[in-house]
Amino acid sequence: MNSTVKGFIAGILAAIFYGTNPLGTLPLYEAGINSGSVLFYRYGFASILFALWMVMSKESFAIKRGYAIKLAVLGVMFAFSSIALYLSFLYMDAGVASTILFSYPIMTAVLMVLFYHERLSWATMLSITLAVSGIALLYRGGNGVTLSAAGMTLVLLSSLLYAIYIVSVNQLKISLSPLKFTFYVVLFGWLSVIAFMLLGGYPLQLLHGPLQWACGIQLGLLPTVLSLFFMTIAIKNIGSTPSAIMGALEPVTAVVISVSLFHEVFTLRLAIGIVLILSAVILVILRKS
Repeated sequence: MNSTVKGFIAGILAAIFYGTNPLGTLPLYEAGINSGSVLFYRYGFASILFALWMVMSKESFAIKRGYAIKLAVLGVMFAFSSIALYLSFLYMDAGVASTILFSYPIMTAVLMVLFYHERLSWATMLSITLAVSGIALLYRGGNGVTLSAAGMTLVLLSSLLYAIYIVSVNQLKISLSPLKFTFYVVLFGWLSVIAFMLLGGYPLQLLHGPLQWACGIQLGLLPTVLSLFFMTIAIKNIGSTPSAIMGALEPVTAVVISVSLFHEVFTLRLAIGIVLILSAVILVILRKS
């Protein structure tokens, strides 16, 4: 398969899988599971699933010390991006925070220009504008929601860390298979979440019943294992900025799930937002092709 086609397919799959976050997160939150515990189970189940995948694929766990250090930095960066986002929910509406988070394609493009001298074409800028505008329309919060300075700082930090992660995956020269690469990122991410919970005094809440366990496993498999695995492939094949713009499909998936499974109303505003995002993705694909 052509590497560009492979990269775009991987980017689309990564975004769709990441957009399934509400499937596992919302039921756990409704059951009173705190955000630290949700992250613990998400990264923990993901690490176990990756390890099983590697064993079945007969992939070696051996890794060079230099690679381990780089992957540890990536894992810490990715985990603290998640932690900062979840902490922002304490200060502001989760819908607002999730919308602001998708400023990371802009940050990714800026980082590539400033540090790696990537030229931004009019098509890329238009794609980012369409994607961000579409995501803004997908927000369904109430009127008069105030923005907390602490919440804004945390969610922008989350977005920046994710943008740096995307750029770093493309720039760091680590000759590992996508499977082994992502396994170690998630494993170090899990250790980071554990350290955060210990230092912050967050208690680990146990899961009860088949539904909660299913939600935890779903969070580990779809929006973590498969999403990160395919994102790694996308970044390696089409680059950081296009992969970041593909991420705009994540909230589209979340909207589809919310409408179909949680019976939320599908409005004209949501339809326009989805059209703008799909236009952005198609524009990126056409330009890259």
